[in-house]
Amino acid sequence: MIVRCPAQMRFLHTGFNCSPDDTNANTANYFLIPNTDITSVFGEYLGSCDNNVQVSVLGSTIQSIERDPISANLTQVVRDGFGLQWYANNSLCDSCQQSNGVCGHDSDNSEFVCYCTDQPHPYICPNKGNKGLRPVVVVGIAAGSAVAAAAAIVMVVFLLLIIRKRRKIAAQTKTRDLQTPPTSNGTTSTTTASLSQSIPSYPSSKLDLERGMTSTYFGAHVFSYDELEQATDNFHPSKELGDGGFGIVYYGVLKDGRSVAVKRLYENSLKRVEQFMNEIEILTTLRHPNLVTLYGCTSRHSRELLLVYEFISNGTVADHLHGRNSNSGLLPWPVRLSIAVETANALSFLHTSDVIHRDVKTNNILLENNFQVKVADFGLSRLFPTDVTHVSTAPQGTPGYVDPEYYQCYKLTDKSDVFSFGVVLIELISSLEAVDTNRHRHDINLANMAVNKIQNQALGELVDPSLGFERDYAVRSMVTSVAELAFRCLQQDRDIRPSMQEVVEVLKGIQDEHFRTQKPEVVDISTDDVALLKNAPPPISPNSASF
Repeated sequence: MIVRCPAQMRFLHTGFNCSPDDTNANTANYFLIPNTDITSVFGEYLGSCDNNVQVSVLGSTIQSIERDPISANLTQVVRDGFGLQWYANNSLCDSCQQSNGVCGHDSDNSEFVCYCTDQPHPYICPNKGNKGLRPVVVVGIAAGSAVAAAAAIVMVVFLLLIIRKRRKIAAQTKTRDLQTPPTSNGTTSTTTASLSQSIPSYPSSKLDLERGMTSTYFGAHVFSYDELEQATDNFHPSKELGDGGFGIVYYGVLKDGRSVAVKRLYENSLKRVEQFMNEIEILTTLRHPNLVTLYGCTSRHSRELLLVYEFISNGTVADHLHGRNSNSGLLPWPVRLSIAVETANALSFLHTSDVIHRDVKTNNILLENNFQVKVADFGLSRLFPTDVTHVSTAPQGTPGYVDPEYYQCYKLTDKSDVFSFGVVLIELISSLEAVDTNRHRHDINLANMAVNKIQNQALGELVDPSLGFERDYAVRSMVTSVAELAFRCLQQDRDIRPSMQEVVEVLKGIQDEHFRTQKPEVVDISTDDVALLKNAPPPISPNSASF
């Protein structure tokens, strides 16, 4: 990233602002994607820039900014951070702790040090109770070749024993399945009340059937990696269903014949393990007709982290609005309104259960063949404490859907989901993507575009023409009501936004009004009225009426 460069360089399209106050018209900031020669791009101007810095990012995220080098993607890539790999020599620390010392680091010479009761020592604390035992001391010049050789042999044998022991422990850990966390009385915990029902466990192998037992984790069945590898044909590219946010989703068929969607997380990092466990905990304790069902997962110690869901065959709402199925004509307005109602129902249920989804978007709303909604992807979701108004956390989510107040103030509330759902409502009305850099710069963000259109009474310019907004009064009335609700959801001030429960009530009211107008009214006409109608003169034509 190169900052405060001359304004003459505005021919570059990878500019960004360091802060809202960074509005100096005479300077500009730029970023370059990897493998770009900075000298060839900036040439003589490079020396005129204030500074430049190289930022490490995850290799799995850099593709988004290579495809679309805009500042929004730059922000997301930098926020995702980067991973570190290092070698930890725990054998030295183990030896120190066994001698009643505390492991430490000597910052002066960047070497390991063992802190003992008398003073720091290079490796271990001296055993004063046994004069025959001496601490190992590293010296620059060997005091005696025989003593040094003997000490080296002892150290090598000692390290080999430690390595062998660690490998044995690691092997035992990998083969041990995760069990459901025990309760205080020593039995496995079971879920209770209307919010929590156990996911049924299915035998994952013949060995499990013979043993008459299955392994579970938070109530979710634990599959073996080999079983899921076989179910997906070794994760063959032809089985890919799409990108699930934090991993690729594959189609698979289990041994019992069930069709499943298997999410394969991108990398086995601490952050991914947290998201993996988060999704399991939420989906095994909350059951709702409009939430996707989790069948199980692999062990946390498996070769890879895999999540197994019910297979939803009709794709996502995004697919039908502006994706591969957008020309199918299968989403008339009544279906879109039903999708909005069911999605709002699912989110309201989550909020009642003190869960914030945090990544509400049309790509995370799956559709059954009958277009019933299944909300998915709970990797970013947060369990919300009942005694606080907000949670302070670094903003996460998808550009175009993130609550601006959450983004600016780092305060996550249930109203953050309400804002994201407002964007979904506008997508259902317009069939446009939440972010599209091909639109006019003022309309790149769909939320901003919608607010401006509604405020300027230009809703008709936003609505998908295929919905019949101009020719069908009933559709125009319902779309206008939904747009007004979306406008409230998209307010910058979260306190002005409605709750998800209120959103559900408003949408159901709009839907009920539609059903009432569609239902034919039965009129009871008496015999006398029929006679009067037969003898009555024809009505006046509207064209000949006088005003």
